[in-house]
Amino acid sequence: MAAPGGVPDSAPVLVTAGGTGGHLFPAEALAAALGTRGIAVHLATDRRAARFGGAFAEQDIHIVASATLRARNPIALTRTTAALGLGFIQAWALIGRLKPAAVIGFGGYPTIPPVLAATWRGVPSLIHDANAVIGRANRLLAPRVTAIATTFPDVFRNEPVLSLKATLTGNPVRAAVVAAAATPYPAANDVLRLLIFGGSQGARVMADIVPGAIGRLDAGLRARLAIVQQAREEDVQRVREAYANISVAAEIAPFFADLPARMAASHLVISRSGASTVAELAAIGRPSILVPLPHAIDQDQLANAGVLEREGGALRIVQDAFTPQRLANEVERLAAAPQRLAAMASAAKFLGRLDAADRLADLVLRVAGIAAKH
Repeated sequence: MAAPGGVPDSAPVLVTAGGTGGHLFPAEALAAALGTRGIAVHLATDRRAARFGGAFAEQDIHIVASATLRARNPIALTRTTAALGLGFIQAWALIGRLKPAAVIGFGGYPTIPPVLAATWRGVPSLIHDANAVIGRANRLLAPRVTAIATTFPDVFRNEPVLSLKATLTGNPVRAAVVAAAATPYPAANDVLRLLIFGGSQGARVMADIVPGAIGRLDAGLRARLAIVQQAREEDVQRVREAYANISVAAEIAPFFADLPARMAASHLVISRSGASTVAELAAIGRPSILVPLPHAIDQDQLANAGVLEREGGALRIVQDAFTPQRLANEVERLAAAPQRLAAMASAAKFLGRLDAADRLADLVLRVAGIAAKH
Protein backbone atom coordinates (compact mmCIF):
# COMPACT_ATOMS: atom_id res chain seq x y z
CA MET A 1 0.00 0.00 0.00
CA ALA A 2 1.29 3.48 -0.83
CA ALA A 3 0.82 6.87 0.74
CA PRO A 4 -0.65 9.72 -1.32
CA GLY A 5 2.75 10.72 -2.69
CA GLY A 6 3.35 7.25 -4.15
CA VAL A 7 5.81 6.22 -1.43
CA PRO A 8 5.19 2.79 0.20
CA ASP A 9 3.83 3.05 3.74
CA SER A 10 6.63 0.75 4.88
CA ALA A 11 9.41 3.02 3.57
CA PRO A 12 11.76 4.15 6.35
CA VAL A 13 13.37 7.55 6.77
CA LEU A 14 17.17 7.75 6.72
CA VAL A 15 18.72 10.36 8.99
CA THR A 16 22.39 11.23 8.71
CA ALA A 17 24.55 13.20 11.11
CA GLY A 18 28.12 13.91 12.08
CA GLY A 19 29.44 11.80 14.92
CA THR A 20 29.13 14.33 17.76
CA GLY A 21 26.34 14.82 20.25
CA GLY A 22 25.48 18.19 18.75
CA HIS A 23 24.52 16.51 15.48
CA LEU A 24 23.23 13.19 16.76
CA PHE A 25 21.01 14.34 19.62
CA PRO A 26 18.60 16.23 17.30
CA ALA A 27 18.61 13.21 14.97
CA GLU A 28 17.73 11.02 17.94
CA ALA A 29 14.88 13.37 18.90
CA LEU A 30 13.50 13.34 15.36
CA ALA A 31 13.70 9.54 15.24
CA ALA A 32 11.63 9.34 18.42
CA ALA A 33 9.02 11.75 17.01
CA LEU A 34 8.81 9.82 13.75
CA GLY A 35 8.56 6.57 15.70
CA THR A 36 5.38 7.78 17.40
CA ARG A 37 3.99 8.31 13.89
CA GLY A 38 4.81 4.74 12.90
CA ILE A 39 7.82 5.60 10.73
CA ALA A 40 10.95 3.44 10.95
CA VAL A 41 14.22 5.41 11.08
CA HIS A 42 17.77 4.40 10.13
CA LEU A 43 20.95 6.34 10.90
CA ALA A 44 23.93 6.88 8.58
CA THR A 45 26.97 8.37 10.29
CA ASP A 46 30.72 7.98 10.79
CA ARG A 47 32.58 5.83 13.29
CA ARG A 48 32.53 8.49 16.02
CA ALA A 49 28.82 7.82 16.53
CA ALA A 50 29.32 4.76 18.74
CA ARG A 51 29.26 6.88 21.90
CA PHE A 52 26.19 8.93 21.02
CA GLY A 53 24.08 6.71 18.76
CA GLY A 54 22.65 4.54 21.53
CA ALA A 55 19.07 5.54 20.76
CA PHE A 56 19.24 3.62 17.46
CA ALA A 57 19.17 -0.17 17.22
CA GLU A 58 22.50 -1.60 16.12
CA GLN A 59 21.03 -3.02 12.92
CA ASP A 60 19.67 0.44 12.00
CA ILE A 61 23.06 2.20 12.19
CA HIS A 62 25.06 2.33 8.97
CA ILE A 63 28.66 3.54 8.89
CA VAL A 64 29.50 5.68 5.88
CA ALA A 65 33.05 6.82 5.12
CA SER A 66 33.72 10.51 5.62
CA ALA A 67 36.42 13.03 6.43
CA THR A 68 36.46 16.63 7.60
CA LEU A 69 38.27 19.20 5.50
CA ARG A 70 40.74 20.85 7.87
CA ALA A 71 44.05 21.51 6.11
CA ARG A 72 44.08 23.08 2.65
CA ASN A 73 47.18 21.33 1.34
CA PRO A 74 46.89 19.02 -1.70
CA ILE A 75 47.45 15.80 0.28
CA ALA A 76 44.71 16.63 2.80
CA LEU A 77 42.32 17.67 0.02
CA THR A 78 42.98 14.42 -1.84
CA ARG A 79 42.38 12.30 1.26
CA THR A 80 39.18 14.13 2.14
CA THR A 81 37.87 13.90 -1.40
CA ALA A 82 38.68 10.17 -1.55
CA ALA A 83 36.92 9.50 1.76
CA LEU A 84 33.84 11.45 0.71
CA GLY A 85 33.85 9.68 -2.66
CA LEU A 86 33.92 6.29 -0.95
CA GLY A 87 31.14 7.48 1.36
CA PHE A 88 29.06 8.52 -1.65
CA ILE A 89 29.38 5.04 -3.16
CA GLN A 90 28.42 3.45 0.17
CA ALA A 91 25.49 5.83 0.62
CA TRP A 92 24.30 5.22 -2.95
CA ALA A 93 24.19 1.49 -2.26
CA LEU A 94 22.57 1.98 1.15
CA ILE A 95 19.78 4.14 -0.29
CA GLY A 96 19.24 1.61 -3.05
CA ARG A 97 18.86 -1.12 -0.44
CA LEU A 98 16.70 0.78 2.09
CA LYS A 99 14.62 2.71 -0.45
CA PRO A 100 13.92 5.46 2.11
CA ALA A 101 11.02 7.86 1.77
CA ALA A 102 13.40 10.74 2.56
CA VAL A 103 16.95 11.42 3.68
CA ILE A 104 17.44 13.99 6.44
CA GLY A 105 20.85 15.58 7.14
CA PHE A 106 21.77 17.16 10.48
CA GLY A 107 25.09 18.70 9.55
CA GLY A 108 28.71 17.65 9.65
CA TYR A 109 30.76 16.21 6.81
CA PRO A 110 29.32 12.68 7.23
CA THR A 111 25.97 14.05 5.99
CA ILE A 112 27.39 15.02 2.60
CA PRO A 113 27.60 11.54 0.96
CA PRO A 114 24.10 10.33 1.96
CA VAL A 115 22.33 13.61 1.17
CA LEU A 116 24.14 14.01 -2.16
CA ALA A 117 23.36 10.40 -3.04
CA ALA A 118 19.70 11.05 -2.22
CA THR A 119 19.55 14.09 -4.48
CA TRP A 120 21.18 12.14 -7.32
CA ARG A 121 18.71 9.28 -6.84
CA GLY A 122 15.74 11.63 -6.77
CA VAL A 123 14.87 10.82 -3.15
CA PRO A 124 13.32 13.74 -1.22
CA SER A 125 15.92 15.35 0.99
CA LEU A 126 15.96 17.82 3.85
CA ILE A 127 18.71 19.38 5.94
CA HIS A 128 18.36 20.74 9.45
CA ASP A 129 20.79 23.35 10.72
CA ALA A 130 21.01 23.78 14.47
CA ASN A 131 23.10 26.96 14.56
CA ALA A 132 22.48 30.67 14.14
CA VAL A 133 24.77 30.55 11.08
CA ILE A 134 24.60 27.68 8.62
CA GLY A 135 27.49 25.20 8.74
CA ARG A 136 29.83 24.41 5.85
CA ALA A 137 28.41 20.98 5.05
CA ASN A 138 24.85 22.30 5.07
CA ARG A 139 25.94 25.33 3.07
CA LEU A 140 27.15 22.95 0.34
CA LEU A 141 23.95 20.91 0.43
CA ALA A 142 21.38 23.72 0.79
CA PRO A 143 20.94 24.52 -2.93
CA ARG A 144 20.49 20.82 -3.73
CA VAL A 145 17.96 19.62 -1.16
CA THR A 146 14.18 19.68 -1.24
CA ALA A 147 13.73 21.65 1.99
CA ILE A 148 15.69 23.26 4.85
CA ALA A 149 14.75 23.36 8.53
CA THR A 150 16.28 26.06 10.72
CA THR A 151 16.63 26.59 14.46
CA PHE A 152 16.72 30.38 14.36
CA PRO A 153 14.73 32.84 12.24
CA ASP A 154 16.22 34.84 9.38
CA VAL A 155 19.17 32.50 8.75
CA PHE A 156 18.72 33.14 5.02
CA ARG A 157 17.45 36.73 5.23
CA ASN A 158 19.86 37.82 2.47
CA GLU A 159 19.35 34.71 0.31
CA PRO A 160 15.80 34.72 -1.07
CA VAL A 161 16.15 31.48 -3.05
CA LEU A 162 17.19 29.49 0.03
CA SER A 163 14.74 31.39 2.21
CA LEU A 164 11.88 29.98 0.12
CA LYS A 165 13.00 26.45 1.07
CA ALA A 166 13.41 27.23 4.76
CA THR A 167 11.01 26.39 7.60
CA LEU A 168 11.63 27.45 11.19
CA THR A 169 11.29 24.35 13.38
CA GLY A 170 13.72 24.94 16.24
CA ASN A 171 16.34 22.40 17.31
CA PRO A 172 14.85 19.04 18.40
CA VAL A 173 15.77 18.05 21.94
CA ARG A 174 15.86 14.59 23.45
CA ALA A 175 13.06 13.15 25.57
CA ALA A 176 15.30 13.51 28.61
CA VAL A 177 15.47 17.26 27.96
CA VAL A 178 11.68 17.53 27.63
CA ALA A 179 11.34 15.69 30.94
CA ALA A 180 13.93 17.95 32.61
CA ALA A 181 12.13 21.04 31.31
CA ALA A 182 9.25 20.25 33.68
CA THR A 183 11.55 20.88 36.67
CA PRO A 184 11.11 24.39 38.10
CA TYR A 185 14.20 26.54 38.55
CA PRO A 186 15.63 25.56 41.96
CA ALA A 187 14.91 27.97 44.75
CA ALA A 188 17.76 29.95 46.26
CA ASN A 189 19.09 28.27 49.39
CA ASP A 190 22.33 27.64 51.21
CA VAL A 191 23.68 25.50 48.34
CA LEU A 192 24.60 26.99 44.95
CA ARG A 193 24.79 24.28 42.30
CA LEU A 194 27.16 24.87 39.38
CA LEU A 195 27.33 22.63 36.30
CA ILE A 196 30.38 22.94 34.05
CA PHE A 197 30.86 21.17 30.74
CA GLY A 198 32.40 21.70 27.34
CA GLY A 199 30.09 19.92 24.95
CA SER A 200 29.98 16.21 24.13
CA GLN A 201 33.74 16.11 23.44
CA GLY A 202 34.76 18.08 26.52
CA ALA A 203 36.80 21.29 26.61
CA ARG A 204 40.21 21.64 28.23
CA VAL A 205 39.69 25.35 28.87
CA MET A 206 37.09 24.48 31.50
CA ALA A 207 39.63 22.33 33.35
CA ASP A 208 42.24 25.07 33.04
CA ILE A 209 40.11 28.01 34.17
CA VAL A 210 37.17 27.01 36.35
CA PRO A 211 38.94 25.46 39.38
CA GLY A 212 41.25 28.48 39.56
CA ALA A 213 38.26 30.81 39.44
CA ILE A 214 36.51 28.92 42.23
CA GLY A 215 39.68 29.17 44.29
CA ARG A 216 39.49 32.98 44.05
CA LEU A 217 36.03 33.15 45.63
CA ASP A 218 35.73 34.04 49.28
CA ALA A 219 35.62 31.12 51.69
CA GLY A 220 31.95 31.64 52.56
CA LEU A 221 30.83 31.35 48.95
CA ARG A 222 33.10 28.38 48.27
CA ALA A 223 31.52 26.56 51.19
CA ARG A 224 28.09 26.93 49.55
CA LEU A 225 29.11 25.43 46.22
CA ALA A 226 28.20 22.01 44.87
CA ILE A 227 30.00 21.51 41.58
CA VAL A 228 29.45 18.99 38.80
CA GLN A 229 32.10 19.26 36.08
CA GLN A 230 32.76 17.36 32.89
CA ALA A 231 36.46 16.97 32.13
CA ARG A 232 38.40 15.05 29.53
CA GLU A 233 39.78 11.71 30.68
CA GLU A 234 43.29 13.10 30.88
CA ASP A 235 42.14 16.08 32.97
CA VAL A 236 39.87 14.34 35.49
CA GLN A 237 42.49 13.71 38.17
CA ARG A 238 44.01 17.19 38.18
CA VAL A 239 40.56 18.80 38.32
CA ARG A 240 39.58 16.59 41.26
CA GLU A 241 42.78 17.50 43.06
CA ALA A 242 42.27 21.20 42.38
CA TYR A 243 38.86 21.16 44.05
CA ALA A 244 40.06 18.95 46.91
CA ASN A 245 42.85 21.45 47.61
CA ILE A 246 40.30 24.23 48.17
CA SER A 247 37.80 21.98 50.00
CA VAL A 248 35.00 22.37 47.45
CA ALA A 249 32.51 19.55 46.90
CA ALA A 250 32.83 18.48 43.25
CA GLU A 251 31.79 15.53 41.11
CA ILE A 252 34.08 15.15 38.08
CA ALA A 253 33.59 12.77 35.15
CA PRO A 254 34.37 12.64 31.43
CA PHE A 255 30.73 12.21 30.45
CA PHE A 256 27.33 12.45 32.14
CA ALA A 257 24.61 10.37 30.51
CA ASP A 258 22.00 12.23 32.61
CA LEU A 259 23.20 15.71 31.71
CA PRO A 260 19.69 17.16 31.14
CA ALA A 261 18.64 16.20 34.67
CA ARG A 262 21.85 17.69 36.05
CA MET A 263 21.19 20.86 34.06
CA ALA A 264 17.72 21.10 35.58
CA ALA A 265 19.15 20.73 39.10
CA SER A 266 21.67 23.55 38.60
CA HIS A 267 21.46 27.21 39.54
CA LEU A 268 24.10 28.19 36.94
CA VAL A 269 25.69 26.46 33.96
CA ILE A 270 29.15 27.28 32.58
CA SER A 271 29.73 25.76 29.17
CA ARG A 272 30.53 26.03 25.50
CA SER A 273 27.70 27.21 23.25
CA GLY A 274 27.19 24.45 20.73
CA ALA A 275 23.78 24.23 19.14
CA SER A 276 22.48 21.38 21.30
CA THR A 277 23.75 23.02 24.48
CA VAL A 278 21.99 26.29 23.68
CA ALA A 279 18.78 24.47 22.69
CA GLU A 280 18.80 22.46 25.91
CA LEU A 281 19.56 25.48 28.10
CA ALA A 282 16.61 27.25 26.50
CA ALA A 283 14.27 24.26 26.69
CA ILE A 284 15.04 23.62 30.37
CA GLY A 285 15.43 27.31 31.20
CA ARG A 286 18.73 27.68 33.02
CA PRO A 287 21.05 30.71 33.28
CA SER A 288 24.50 30.27 31.84
CA ILE A 289 27.95 31.68 31.28
CA LEU A 290 28.85 30.69 27.73
CA VAL A 291 32.38 30.49 26.30
CA PRO A 292 32.17 29.99 22.52
CA LEU A 293 34.69 27.76 20.78
CA PRO A 294 37.11 30.42 19.51
CA HIS A 295 38.56 28.95 16.32
CA ALA A 296 35.45 27.77 14.50
CA ILE A 297 35.54 28.97 10.89
CA ASP A 298 31.85 29.89 10.90
CA GLN A 299 31.88 31.31 14.45
CA ASP A 300 28.63 29.45 15.00
CA GLN A 301 29.06 29.14 18.76
CA LEU A 302 29.66 32.88 19.08
CA ALA A 303 26.38 33.50 17.22
CA ASN A 304 24.50 30.87 19.26
CA ALA A 305 25.63 32.40 22.55
CA GLY A 306 24.67 35.83 21.24
CA VAL A 307 21.06 34.73 20.80
CA LEU A 308 20.76 33.74 24.46
CA GLU A 309 22.70 36.79 25.64
CA ARG A 310 20.48 39.23 23.75
CA GLU A 311 17.41 37.66 25.33
CA GLY A 312 18.98 38.02 28.78
CA GLY A 313 19.41 34.32 29.46
CA ALA A 314 23.20 34.12 29.38
CA LEU A 315 26.50 35.94 29.73
CA ARG A 316 28.84 35.45 26.78
CA ILE A 317 32.59 35.58 27.42
CA VAL A 318 35.02 35.12 24.54
CA GLN A 319 37.78 32.69 25.40
CA ASP A 320 40.56 35.29 25.45
CA ALA A 321 38.65 37.09 28.22
CA PHE A 322 37.75 33.87 30.06
CA THR A 323 40.28 34.14 32.88
CA PRO A 324 40.01 32.80 36.43
CA GLN A 325 39.58 36.33 37.79
CA ARG A 326 36.90 37.30 35.25
CA LEU A 327 34.94 34.12 35.91
CA ALA A 328 35.29 34.54 39.68
CA ASN A 329 33.90 38.09 39.39
CA GLU A 330 30.89 36.93 37.37
CA VAL A 331 30.11 34.03 39.70
CA GLU A 332 30.34 36.32 42.75
CA ARG A 333 27.97 38.85 41.19
CA LEU A 334 25.42 36.22 40.20
CA ALA A 335 25.64 34.37 43.51
CA ALA A 336 24.86 37.64 45.30
CA ALA A 337 21.79 38.23 43.12
CA PRO A 338 19.59 35.11 43.13
CA GLN A 339 16.75 37.17 41.65
CA ARG A 340 18.92 37.87 38.59
CA LEU A 341 19.67 34.16 38.17
CA ALA A 342 15.95 33.41 38.29
CA ALA A 343 15.27 36.15 35.72
CA MET A 344 17.96 34.74 33.43
CA ALA A 345 16.37 31.31 33.75
CA SER A 346 13.01 32.73 32.66
CA ALA A 347 14.59 34.59 29.75
CA ALA A 348 16.34 31.46 28.53
CA LYS A 349 13.14 29.41 28.77
CA PHE A 350 11.29 31.98 26.67
CA LEU A 351 13.49 30.91 23.74
CA GLY A 352 12.92 27.19 24.27
CA ARG A 353 11.06 25.10 21.68
CA LEU A 354 9.93 21.86 23.26
CA ASP A 355 7.87 21.01 20.19
CA ALA A 356 10.78 21.28 17.73
CA ALA A 357 11.00 17.53 17.14
CA ASP A 358 7.29 17.34 16.30
CA ARG A 359 7.51 20.37 14.02
CA LEU A 360 10.44 18.82 12.19
CA ALA A 361 8.71 15.43 11.97
CA ASP A 362 5.68 17.10 10.39
CA LEU A 363 7.95 18.78 7.83
CA VAL A 364 9.68 15.47 7.05
CA LEU A 365 6.35 13.77 6.39
CA ARG A 366 5.31 16.58 4.05
CA VAL A 367 8.59 16.46 2.14
CA ALA A 368 8.52 12.66 1.95
CA GLY A 369 4.89 12.51 0.85
CA ILE A 370 4.00 9.88 3.43
CA ALA A 371 1.22 9.76 6.01
CA ALA A 372 1.66 8.90 9.65
CA LYS A 373 0.46 5.40 10.58
CA HIS A 374 -2.26 5.00 13.14
